[in-house]
Amino acid sequence: MILSKDQILAALPDALQRLSLDLPGWEQTESGKVRESWRKASSDLRLLVTTDRISAFDRVLGVIPFKGQVLNQLSAWWFERTRTIVPNHFITAPDPNVTLARQARPLSVEVVVRGYITGVTSTSLWKLYEAGERAPYGVPLPEGLRKNDPLPQPILTPTTKALDGAHDEPLSREDILKRGLVAPDLWAQIEAAALALFAAGQEIAKQAGLILVDTKYEFGLIEGKLALIDEIHTPDSSRYWVAESLKVGSEPEHYDKEYLRRWYAAQGYRGEGTPPPLSLDLIAEVTARYVGAYERLTGLPFNPGETPISGRIARNLRTYLEVHP
Repeated sequence: MILSKDQILAALPDALQRLSLDLPGWEQTESGKVRESWRKASSDLRLLVTTDRISAFDRVLGVIPFKGQVLNQLSAWWFERTRTIVPNHFITAPDPNVTLARQARPLSVEVVVRGYITGVTSTSLWKLYEAGERAPYGVPLPEGLRKNDPLPQPILTPTTKALDGAHDEPLSREDILKRGLVAPDLWAQIEAAALALFAAGQEIAKQAGLILVDTKYEFGLIEGKLALIDEIHTPDSSRYWVAESLKVGSEPEHYDKEYLRRWYAAQGYRGEGTPPPLSLDLIAEVTARYVGAYERLTGLPFNPGETPISGRIARNLRTYLEVHP
């Protein structure tokens, strides 16, 4: 059930930008670019609320209706299907915008797994390769690759977390171990889990007529054991191409945040100054791609929660927490 343009635009005034929750015993701990979180005192529980804020170039640039619900519901769907690969922090989704999760200690390294050589930033796999680097991120690559070619096999390209500075710093396995960012045995677990998660994601994407190009995984420790945290295989954390659109010499069709980021770049915007306004047609198109990714990957119709969103979230959370104190 892809939403109509009228349904999308009618929801725009209620798009969730900020949320105030009156939940006794819970305190807000963070408000990120697209997510807000609360923690329960004397508990390992955490509430994660996905908003409809959109970000690009490390800035919040506006809102896209239903985006937060897609991210939350799609992550919940993936978490349930990947528990056998690696434990995760997900407990349940008591509301279309909300995840109840276990508190975790995030690791200082994020992992990007790449199946194709692509990208436009100075630290992207393609730009490094185009500049003559044949072992970007410490992984040897063959000669003769063209932009958007599949890699001989998926590779890990670790980066430091933004809050630690040097975001997207091209790390190698040797860098991580030498600098003591992650212990050797734990890093081996991360490598195995990330590649297995990516393989599962590729297979489901293939069945949906999409290509999982690359994706970011964030790991943490829960009771000292490795766990997947944050979100997984969403249009914000992953790059998806429509399979039939991948042709030599042309840009593939994006079903992810890159579609909007490329629109900004085409207007000459790179994160400085006032961003160009989004037209209603563009807002509807971006929402349709997010919802389309959800429906193609899961095989389920997208069922948006009722509006207004803030009141619905507070009501659903209170109802759930009364039953599960």
